Amino acid sequence: MKYSSGPPMPTMPNDGSDLVEVRSRAGDARQCSPSAARNCGPIREVLTWVLPKKGIALEIGSGTGEHVICFAKALPGLVWLPSDPDSASRASIKAWSATEGLANVRAPVAIDVRGGVWGVEDDAPFDAMISLNMVHITPWEAALGLLAGAGRLLRPDGILFLYGPFMLGGTHTAASNAAFDADLKRRDPRWGVRDVDDLVSEAAPHGLELREGVQMPVNNLSLVFVKAGPFQFE
Repeated sequence: MKYSSGPPMPTMPNDGSDLVEVRSRAGDARQCSPSAARNCGPIREVLTWVLPKKGIALEIGSGTGEHVICFAKALPGLVWLPSDPDSASRASIKAWSATEGLANVRAPVAIDVRGGVWGVEDDAPFDAMISLNMVHITPWEAALGLLAGAGRLLRPDGILFLYGPFMLGGTHTAASNAAFDADLKRRDPRWGVRDVDDLVSEAAPHGLELREGVQMPVNNLSLVFVKAGPFQFE
């Protein structure tokens, strides 16, 4: 596994890691997230580099829906299935999709990643799964459920893409991330910035290997896991 700077990134303000989301409304069911507006471009650049050009991609924790709209425009050969357990978020996703009129964005579904059945099994195997800024604002059990679900539902050689602040070897990558981690734990002791090593260890039993880490603006990382394919003799 290697860490790289990835493709050229747009400049973003150095104001620490993306905070717990603060949303506003666009005058209808659409919600707007300042963090989504800031990080959409850099994440899109990496996704266009690491995701397949066609197939079906499942997004876990789609939030306002702004991300999936951004990515669906950049990768029109992929069919995107957004999901969120929150009904207001799903309404926002539907409203954004209706406004943009993208044929490759499906209606959002409710998924609790901690469950053994997600309700999207009929659409599997997925070519890609993405989850952005989720594992640090949910209990650790949600991260474990996400990894287990990726192992079940991704096709061989499918991609699991995670984005957010992460620790490396038990150490925060920036002082602002350490402060962010402390703030998260004050809000909910089950939350917190996760260590890449812990994710790698928990991913392995599900056939997921961390292929690459990409350094992102504002002290974040993109993690690219790949599901093991069938063994081939040379």
